[in-house]
Amino acid sequence: MQGTIVELTGARKIFASPEGGEVRALDGVDLAVSRNEFLTLLGPSGCGKTTLLQSIGGFIALDAGTILIDGADMTRVPPHKRPVNTVFQNYALFPHMTVAQNIGYALEVKGVPARQRREKAGEALAMVGLAGLEERRPHQLSGGQQQRVALARAIVARPKLLLLDEPLSALDRNLRHSMQIELKTLQNELGISFVFVTHDQEEALTMSDRIAVLRHGRIQQIATPREIYDRPANAFVAGFIGAGNLFEGQVENGAMALDNGEVLRLAGSDAGLRGAATAIVRPEQFLLTPEKGQLPALDARVEQVIFVGAAFEVYMRTAAGRRLTVSAPASAHEMVARAEAEGRAWAAYDPAHVHVMPAQGESGQ
Repeated sequence: MQGTIVELTGARKIFASPEGGEVRALDGVDLAVSRNEFLTLLGPSGCGKTTLLQSIGGFIALDAGTILIDGADMTRVPPHKRPVNTVFQNYALFPHMTVAQNIGYALEVKGVPARQRREKAGEALAMVGLAGLEERRPHQLSGGQQQRVALARAIVARPKLLLLDEPLSALDRNLRHSMQIELKTLQNELGISFVFVTHDQEEALTMSDRIAVLRHGRIQQIATPREIYDRPANAFVAGFIGAGNLFEGQVENGAMALDNGEVLRLAGSDAGLRGAATAIVRPEQFLLTPEKGQLPALDARVEQVIFVGAAFEVYMRTAAGRRLTVSAPASAHEMVARAEAEGRAWAAYDPAHVHVMPAQGESGQ
């Protein structure tokens, strides 16, 4: 496929479980990674994302299926012969080597002269913001610096593809957020494809060109972060990506009738659907109002208000007993205070922001 650096077709991998059964870690996965793309594999523990990453890197052999990298069949090729490098969660730095030696090790194995190794190691260190630390050893570096050294080691030979297995998970929140931005910037500068594994939804939304959401060894949806968030393919994706209010009911005549007698108004293509379905409205897509206005709204009592800095999380319950979560910006503090004092408010919404999904709840390949 033109413009594709990695193409997996029918990838399957089954592991034996301790109970004597089997676990389908990959269950017929088809995946194409574009050139210069930042693709994130996202999902809960045990969904198959790390198995998928390691199969691309050659560390796990598939039971069935093929892997093409830059058009060449790499299905049975060992890791060291693939044009791929991997950054692991634990960094795996050699403690007895200097930073420069760690970074240049792969070049040394390939027979690159010492002077060129030093030059390339220095260039890689500069790219990750650690110029001047060539002679330090891993124990003299912070966790964030060690992560950058591992990254520099992975990019020094300019691989066609970089695989990253939760490399930021050991960092504190502030440093992790900073590294997310720097990693995406670095990917753009290098012009190579990154395949990144995480279970952190915010991290995936921040960094990715596209996200592949996995469950039970199958890709549930692969799309841009915005599309995944705004128009999830099914209830699992909707519930896994960000917070959301899920509604189940029957769609007919441009509205969803809920099982408790309430109604959600629909718009656009969703208004033409019929039958059993699940709908989602994100917390920030509700608007707290003291009285019912022109927009459709759900009347609800306020149960709890939590201030989280940039917003208020307002937990509510409708007259029919349905729980709602509404996210109001910090600037709406007067409205939130009034709702909390009165113990009730209207949760208004634009029907265009109601997204309807198939009732079966799970898609797959």
